[in-house]
Amino acid sequence: MTAPSHSGAPSGDYRSAPTGGSAWANGGAVFAGVLMIVNGFLAVFQGVAAISKDDVYARIGNYVYKINLTGWGWILLVLGVIAVIAGAGILSGAGWARGVGIVLASLSLMAQFLFLPYAPVWSVIMMAIDVFVIWALATYEPRTTGR
Repeated sequence: MTAPSHSGAPSGDYRSAPTGGSAWANGGAVFAGVLMIVNGFLAVFQGVAAISKDDVYARIGNYVYKINLTGWGWILLVLGVIAVIAGAGILSGAGWARGVGIVLASLSLMAQFLFLPYAPVWSVIMMAIDVFVIWALATYEPRTTGR
């Protein structure tokens, strides 16, 4: 007996994965752009609060990475402004924005780690969001239109 022939069966040729990446990565990149804009504005507000009043955040004793809260305010303000610009670039599809977004999310991750003693819960939340943004932008492959 011979096995029945299935006309819909694969013939042995394997196709490569789609060039557009997974739906999670594509949707994640858009979500990462939105998160970067929102986090940028929140970092600007956080920085302004630290610059205007040094008593907004908890005072800590001996901390290895102790920086004046005004200094932290300026760091957060600058990172926030750049995050808003990069997030807008990601949403508009600018090629430079993906690399800038990964670098910026990495810097934000380090800054939030160093800011842990001042606002521990908020810093942990921001660090988790930064990790997601890095993943989403690193795995995203924009679709190229073939001509």
